[in-house]
Amino acid sequence: MEKNKRVLLGMSGGVDSSVSSLLLKEKGYEVIGTTLELYRGSSCCNSNTYLDAKNVCNQIGIDHITFDCKEAFKKYIIQDFIDCYSRCKTPNPCIECNKFMKFGFMYEKAKEMDCYYISTGHYAKTEFSEKYNRWVLKKSNNIKKDQSYVLWNIPKDLIEHIIFPLGDFTDKEEIRKIARENNLKVANKPDSEDICFIPDGDYSKFLENNSSLKPKSGNIVNRKGEVLGKHNGLYNYTIGQRKGLGISHQTPLFVLGFDVGKNEVIVGEEDELYTDEFEVEDVNLLLFDKIEEPLEVQVKTRYSTKQAKATIIESGENKIKVKLQEPRKSYNSWAISSFLYRWRYCSSEEEKFCKKA
Repeated sequence: MEKNKRVLLGMSGGVDSSVSSLLLKEKGYEVIGTTLELYRGSSCCNSNTYLDAKNVCNQIGIDHITFDCKEAFKKYIIQDFIDCYSRCKTPNPCIECNKFMKFGFMYEKAKEMDCYYISTGHYAKTEFSEKYNRWVLKKSNNIKKDQSYVLWNIPKDLIEHIIFPLGDFTDKEEIRKIARENNLKVANKPDSEDICFIPDGDYSKFLENNSSLKPKSGNIVNRKGEVLGKHNGLYNYTIGQRKGLGISHQTPLFVLGFDVGKNEVIVGEEDELYTDEFEVEDVNLLLFDKIEEPLEVQVKTRYSTKQAKATIIESGENKIKVKLQEPRKSYNSWAISSFLYRWRYCSSEEEKFCKKA
């Protein structure tokens, strides 16, 4: 495909994607805004979303189109959400949505429309690395808002086709200022932080109304098997959880894991959460194709925690074993669709090379 300056921009009706459209147009790109219809009534798929996005496009003079993606969203994102909870794993649907919708479906539509690029309002960066002789995914300059952690599963051959216009900004207020200066009505629109298809935040209700998961009482036990209380369904708990256990104990208790066969939630004290070794599955290597020997890296066990030193080695097909220098709290060990464990190659360029656990 011949390189051109046509770009398909995903627009949610929020200030980030709206300002992205302005910035792209100022840089000479031929911008086409698009809003994906994902789930009727969700926080990112309603009449206000479409109207705000369309109004911005009309105001700055670019085309706006919508695509009906509700069936694909149900198949790849909502079903994965349900499947993970049914296996006592806590999903991150935003990651799956990025993979299948924003950087899957949207890129296929971009090619059909002769667009060389796709773009979103994510806080992240892409650039060509001479060191690795390939396009790489990097952290945003706005570390507090950095969203590269939810982009780990972008195919490496797609990175050169992605533009993140907000990657060089260091403060969200800069984005709102640009919107105000250009009289965009979305300038002060609040950020959406909830899962879009569960705007009220009631996961249990959603699961019970949309799947075969129903409340099933069982025991809450410690590692010795001693019964400490009762639970109302394994899907209502996640590893690392402290609140909502309904147990009176002399020290705070945390969810350590599950015994699905016995329908039990296993709890323990905080120090029992710590681990210094675990295995990572479903790895996406972005800087190179294979880890040839033990590699010193910096890891994060949650997106908001500090980096920690570790050594990684390949432990099987598409698997990596991580050995931390110092123990860290373990969280949900779901490994299939999580953002809780991320691995970043320790380099001066802060380039991402793999994620997942």
